This record gives sequence, C-alpha cells and structure tokens, in this order.
Amino acid sequence: MQPCEVWGMGCVPYQQAWDLQAELVKERPQPGVPDRLLLLEHPHTYTLGTSGHEENLLLDEAERAVRGISVFRIDRGGDITYHGPGQLVGYPIVQLPRGQGGLRGFVTDYVRGIEQVIMDTLGDFGIVGKSIPGLTGVWVDTPQGEVKVCAIGVKINVKAVTKHGFALNINTDMRYFEGIIPCGIDDKGVTSMAQLLSQPVDEAEVRQRVIAHFGDVFQREMLIAQPRQI
Repeated sequence: MQPCEVWGMGCVPYQQAWDLQAELVKERPQPGVPDRLLLLEHPHTYTLGTSGHEENLLLDEAERAVRGISVFRIDRGGDITYHGPGQLVGYPIVQLPRGQGGLRGFVTDYVRGIEQVIMDTLGDFGIVGKSIPGLTGVWVDTPQGEVKVCAIGVKINVKAVTKHGFALNINTDMRYFEGIIPCGIDDKGVTSMAQLLSQPVDEAEVRQRVIAHFGDVFQREMLIAQPRQI
C-alpha cells in the first residue's frame, strides 16, 4: 500500500491551512513525495465554495465581528459551510489513480470514499450515517428528518491531486450554523455527534478512527508524521 502521512495540527487559522494545502498540492506529484492527511480544526469561520451564494450568509459584517467569525470565498466545490472548535476537519492531499471514467469518474469515486470513511467512523460510535443521492456529505435520520453531520467539499487538479476535504461535527457549537443556510440547503438541518449521542464525544478517539478507516477505504499505509511548521 502507498504511504500516507498523517499530520495532526491542532487549531489552525483558515488562511494558513489554505496556503499550506496549496504548497502540498504543488509538491505531491514530485518523486518521493507521499500522500498526506491533515487533521485539524479552525477558529470560527464561514467558507463559500465555487457554488456559494452570498444570500446564504445570514449574519452581516458587524454581527460576524462581534462573534469573531471570519469569511473566505475559496476554490472547493459546494456552497457555504461553517468551521469551528469541536469539529474535525480533514484535508487529504492525495494523488488519485485515473479511472476509466476520466476526471469526473474519479472525483465521484473519491467523494464516495470520503463519505464511507465518515460512515464507518460514525458506526464505531453507534451512529448510522448515510449518503443521499444527488447530495454530498454524510447524513443521519432523526425524528426531525434527515440532518447532516459531516460536510464534504473538494477540489481535484489536472494532476489528480486532491485539496480541501471534510468537516465532521463532533462537539461543535451548532449555534454558529444559525448564521448560514448550510450548503445552501434550507429544508434539511445539521447536527453533531454530541447531539446525536446526548453527551460529549472523545475527539481524540474520533481522529484515530478516521485515520484507520481512511487507510482501509483508500488502501493507504497511515503513518503519523510531524507537521510542517506554518
């Protein structure tokens, strides 16, 4: 199996993590450079992807300043989402094999793979996650209907190197989602593992399960490595 370095990075400001991803994506096609999985969290941040609509950002600039929320328009797919403490953000920087379906085919397979990683992780905690045809992310059924527990938004360049990734709500303060229409979907809610289980969740254990399942799904040898200073 190909090696994949795991970088546990703690809480990283969004711009710094975005810049680091750009560096690593550029390096990845070079000989001897391994795949990497960055695991971290961000301070309070809203990001709008390439399909992002400003009207889905409900808080004005003054309100965001009071609550300490930054906003970035970025180059991943999808609309608007929230990042913050208590959320596990994963940025895989991996080079994908080119499938028979061309670029579109392996993008779809890759996103389905990330969804599987998260569903397998949730299963370890007794949560049944699912995908929904036509939508990205991982969802759960609740008495209030289908709600999203993990957002996914990616970018894959012409050399088949991935960027951006997933955001799994673990012990997230879900009140920050009230300032947006998450992913531009106004008829479905969002939740966290803590809400689903009615108790705080061990975030270190979630990270370990994500690492293990990422290796299983993508057939990588997961190696804990020292992150690059940023």
